Amino acid sequence: MRQAKTIAIIGAGPVGLAAAAHVLERGMSPIVLEAGPEAGHAIRQWQHVQLFSPWEYNVDKAAVRLLAPTGWNSPDPQAYPTGGELLEGYLKPLATRTPLREVIRTSSQVSAVSRVGFDKAKTKGREQAPFEIRYQNGKGPEVLRADAVIDTSGTWFSPNPAGSNGLPAIGEAECASRVAYGMPDVRGINRSRYAGKKVAVLGAGHSAVGTLIDLARLAEEVPETQPVWLLRGADPAKAFGGGRNDKLAARGELGSAFAALVTSGKIRVESEFGVTHLSESEGRLKVSAGAGCAARSVVVDELIVSTGFRPDFSFLSELRLRLHPAIEAPVALAPLIDPNEHSCGTVRPHGARELSHDEPGFYLAGMKSYGRAPTFLMMTGYEQVRSIAADIAGDKKAAARVELVLPETGVCTRGGVETTSAAGCCGGPAKQEASACCAADETAKKAGASGCGCA
Repeated sequence: MRQAKTIAIIGAGPVGLAAAAHVLERGMSPIVLEAGPEAGHAIRQWQHVQLFSPWEYNVDKAAVRLLAPTGWNSPDPQAYPTGGELLEGYLKPLATRTPLREVIRTSSQVSAVSRVGFDKAKTKGREQAPFEIRYQNGKGPEVLRADAVIDTSGTWFSPNPAGSNGLPAIGEAECASRVAYGMPDVRGINRSRYAGKKVAVLGAGHSAVGTLIDLARLAEEVPETQPVWLLRGADPAKAFGGGRNDKLAARGELGSAFAALVTSGKIRVESEFGVTHLSESEGRLKVSAGAGCAARSVVVDELIVSTGFRPDFSFLSELRLRLHPAIEAPVALAPLIDPNEHSCGTVRPHGARELSHDEPGFYLAGMKSYGRAPTFLMMTGYEQVRSIAADIAGDKKAAARVELVLPETGVCTRGGVETTSAAGCCGGPAKQEASACCAADETAKKAGASGCGCA
């Protein structure tokens, strides 16, 4: 690939702005296209949520170097910001007080990416053709040409539906007025919608857990509020996490607090509840699961679907992407993050090599690069774009170098089976055995045991 000069970056979230900072530092020209009215638009949708990782893991090094001359004061590296604090204390000054303010184009929704003069099928000379990025802003349709493209547009605005088979539940569209997705601010701006209501939350990840905790707190203020947890799996304890053994302390505390609420009965649990239908029932919402003799249902006022997100590739249809058929991540990255197989410990560090496609000069980065896997950390994205910027600039040595150490998770998952309990993994962290979740498990495995030695 020829030396790239103009780099189009899709999305002005944390990873997109970090990408722009690294590109600028490499002497190239970034242009950031942000669909929202300002940088960090997606984060504004969950600004009430506290991050699991402290400030030290949420700022990019190249971005900090851009901020330094502005008089920016670095937050306490050990403090845990909310999404709003991340915006005000980091992203807003990065987008408005550094040279990045000149390269960010807001209210610019990308509609298509291709090569100038080349459709997807045409090969000869393809690599030499610049990219053509079409986007829509207040003036109408616009076209940008670039030597490389980094897509950091994320997944927030393409949530998974309620249906347990990956499809919308039958009737989901018709019941849209009573369904919300992700993590609505149930105690803040959305309080009037949920206070005093019976509210079901579908999902078993951290979004569902955090929302259920907030609903339980809302119930302390408005006793008529009734949180109901709809769990597709059979074992609620799998959502409790690693407790005190989680290297991300805030995540461990969240799991412990949630376990206490479920155990005390403050959150009603409906396990093995794979949603199939949504329907109106006397002015309320009927949520149904199963069929025939196994059919069940609950009637609620509101449903919050917190079942994760999926990437939107619709505007990339003319590019040659190589995606894992199940995870929808780049094929070289997918085995490292596959939630069906990924073990406890760390995601192996990765960069441009794992994120590239059959379309030279095009990269997925940030949350979108993880496809449907839910294990993304912000600092993973920062390392990705550092490596990508080096790769585009032709510094292959820097692109291949690993400059990231990830914190260990406290949840052991291998082959889809989690091996921690609500109290956390016993015996402290494992030292050497890659498939062990803790010291006791490591000892058992070395002795020839299978399964979880903690048991």
